[in-house]
Amino acid sequence: MYEGAYLTDGKTLSNWDVFTNISGKIADGSHGKVAVDHYHRYPGDLDLMEDLGVNSYRLSLSWARILPKGRFGDVNMGGIDHYNRMINDILKRAQSFSGIEPFVTLTHYDIPQELEYRYGSWLNPQIREDFEHYANICFRHFGDRVKFWSTFNEPNVQVILGYRTGTYPPSRCSKPFGNCSCGDSYIEPLVAAHNIIRSHLAAVNLYRTKFQEQQRGQIGIVMNTIWFEPISDSLADRLAADRAQAFYLTWFLDPVVFGRYPREMREILGDDLPEFTKDDLKSSKNALDFIGINQYTSRYAKDCLHSVCEPGKGGSRAEGFVYANALKDGLHLGEPVDWSKLAFCLSTRNGGDVDVCNRAIQKHSIVCNRKRFW
Repeated sequence: MYEGAYLTDGKTLSNWDVFTNISGKIADGSHGKVAVDHYHRYPGDLDLMEDLGVNSYRLSLSWARILPKGRFGDVNMGGIDHYNRMINDILKRAQSFSGIEPFVTLTHYDIPQELEYRYGSWLNPQIREDFEHYANICFRHFGDRVKFWSTFNEPNVQVILGYRTGTYPPSRCSKPFGNCSCGDSYIEPLVAAHNIIRSHLAAVNLYRTKFQEQQRGQIGIVMNTIWFEPISDSLADRLAADRAQAFYLTWFLDPVVFGRYPREMREILGDDLPEFTKDDLKSSKNALDFIGINQYTSRYAKDCLHSVCEPGKGGSRAEGFVYANALKDGLHLGEPVDWSKLAFCLSTRNGGDVDVCNRAIQKHSIVCNRKRFW
């Protein structure tokens, strides 16, 4: 996400390297070739964390740096050596003050572009085999020191923006959601999400059966959350807020905890929802030690199931027939925050999404990663 060094020490192109090099994809024309150069500057960054008294550091690994060709090629020991040095440096500092605990994310939106070229990445069921292979390499090389693993960062954002609106790679969508050269905004997000969930379950099962007893770590997932406030007190809008949450958050959480998609999604999408096999679900109901929460913003939820809405603005089954918007009678839902003009602070609902997660995973820990705008 921020390390730069995009072709250094054996790394090959990721999907984001390719995407950001396409003119017009990034508003200001920036790219990730250098970014903040954390790859080379991490010792100084860790110095700053130490000065601030930071007690945990959430970092992500680059899949393309460790397995440039996925399971179709060799492990890149240059990438392994880099992350080993960084993890060791983090833990060495832990001996000198209160300590920094590394929280490691296996993939933060990026994958080797090789897998996109070969078989369409998350749209193909074989991605599960690649992700399990990648997870195995990471657990084997780093798991003796890493005690907190996240399989994915914000897979709901990755799927919606990558396969519904086309604003993230692989830039696939269909009208009225976006103007892409290819894609199906109604079906492909469901397929990609399904394969991400299958991959999460496979990685967790691998960790539980092969590594956890000896390494004594924990494994979870990081989700983006939005608090959906009914735009009115009507029953229709209150149910719309529940549907919005189902089509955004519990879309991913329910399968890994209960082994099935949320009721709201099953009722509306029916046979369009892919089915899990017994093999997929062998680690469900034990597939999370914790859930990480990235909370940025809130939205009003307006019913479009019993009311007329514009297509592409909630008036579709892909969104659960909910229009999510930050405005009501021309007024913002909360105080706007100067971040992409998308975030709004609704302090009266502080903890709402934590409550949703608690209902879904009552026995699991919740880690707030980026609750920036509350």
